[in-house]
Amino acid sequence: QVQLVESGGASVQAGDSLKLSCTVSGRTGRYDYAVGWFRQTPGKEREFVSALNWNERYYIDSVKGRFTISRDNVKSPVYLQMNTLKPEDTAVYYCAATPLFSGSFSYLRATSWSYWGQGTQVIVSS
Repeated sequence: QVQLVESGGASVQAGDSLKLSCTVSGRTGRYDYAVGWFRQTPGKEREFVSALNWNERYYIDSVKGRFTISRDNVKSPVYLQMNTLKPEDTAVYYCAATPLFSGSFSYLRATSWSYWGQGTQVIVSS
């Protein structure tokens, strides 16, 4: 089993920055798992934000240039640095993990991911 715990959510003003952390523990091995970030607002489906699959990085268009996913080493959390935040970034942000994937993996779909954290709230006020 793999356990994920998110942290770093907060209430901020538009234009501010936040850094979310996802701590991955359990039977992870060495870089065995891809880690992704999703977000969800009430009444909407969970939306893909970003993912780190070995050294490949993926982002949705609306966060490109503003968000950066990173990991310092195999033992460190996976971070999501969020800059120039906008009110539309307001959501509960979830960390997800799945075994390292190939090109055919549907990383945009939440149902494709195997493990999930409990989420951390981000509120961006205008």
